[in-house]
Amino acid sequence: FLERGRTELLRELGVHQAALHGDAAALAFAVRRMTIDWLKPARMDDMVTVETRIGAIKGASLMLLQRILRGEELLLTAEVLVVAVSSGKPARLPAGLKERLGQS
Repeated sequence: FLERGRTELLRELGVHQAALHGDAAALAFAVRRMTIDWLKPARMDDMVTVETRIGAIKGASLMLLQRILRGEELLLTAEVLVVAVSSGKPARLPAGLKERLGQS
């Protein structure tokens, strides 16, 4: 659910990961670190909501803050550090991408 939440946030901001992977610079995101607090269990057939927001943007990384809720009930919180990589190495976020993510 967390991975889908991150993908959907990027999509809502107009960032399509397939386009990032397909150009000559071939940029991808990789999870570097994740801190998760499981507060309550979800159960089969529960309808959950994943909230994702950007916490911080640095040269080659994003800190994403995520929550999973069942209605108003908080089930999980996560801090996820993702890094941009190109050819298997850290890569600075392009200015246009940083702008879409909320930093010029």
